[in-house]
Order: sequence, then structure tokens, then C-alpha cells
Amino acid sequence: MRRYSDVVTTGRVGEERDRAVFEYALLRVVPRLERGECVNAGVIVYCQERRFLAARSALDEVRLLAVDPEVDVAGVRRALEAVEVMCRGGAGAGAAGRERPGQRFRWLTAPRSTIVQPGPIHGGLTEDPEVEVVRLLDRLVR
Repeated sequence: MRRYSDVVTTGRVGEERDRAVFEYALLRVVPRLERGECVNAGVIVYCQERRFLAARSALDEVRLLAVDPEVDVAGVRRALEAVEVMCRGGAGAGAAGRERPGQRFRWLTAPRSTIVQPGPIHGGLTEDPEVEVVRLLDRLVR
């Protein structure tokens, strides 16, 4: 008997692929909270079944500086790198790095009023969460 998370989908007739449910959220840079303008700068992907949590970023400095010429670009880069470290877990991520991937994902995607903010959580099916991170980064950020 298959579990809900062991979703099997059918592609072309007779073609069957195992896919896992995943969730993702964009990382947005909001340099001036009062204006509400944002620049997509990264993505977080979580797949419970595969015990996978990762974030990747690609900051477009030209676009960000067009929104706010006075933004602290180095600070934004540090914040994005901190999200990637938190996703990797371990000692480098501090106390939260010892939490399970799902707990870290929920913490990272909780709404907040900071310069780097998570967008809404979306879901999908994937054969490979690592490939999904790159695909979403290319499609939604770059």
C-alpha cells in the first residue's frame, strides 16, 4: 500500500514516474517596507518525503538598486546567505540548525517585516527536489 506522499503520476500513456510532494516559497527583498516594492532574490524548497530542505539565491543588484539606490546590498547578501545556511542545518546554523528540516522551513517561511521576506508557500510534485530548486530559481528569480 502506498502512502499519500508516495504519489505516482502518469505522464504519457504507459509512462509512470514516482514524484514526491514539495513546498516552496520565494525570498523577496523589500528594501523600503513602507513602499511595499520587492525584488525576487531566492527560493526555499522543502520536501518532507525526501528529507530535503535547500535555498538558493541570485540577487540582481541592478534591479534592487533601481528600487532603492540606498539599499545595503552587502546586508541583503548576508541575509540571503543566512537562509541558505539555515536550510543546510548543522552547527553553522546555530541552535535552529539542530531542528528538523520541516521545522526550519516553517520558521523561515513565517511572515516577517524584514528586508528579506518569504513569499506565500506553494506546492507541487517533483522527481528531484534539488533539480526543482534550480528550476524555480531560473523561472522565478533570474
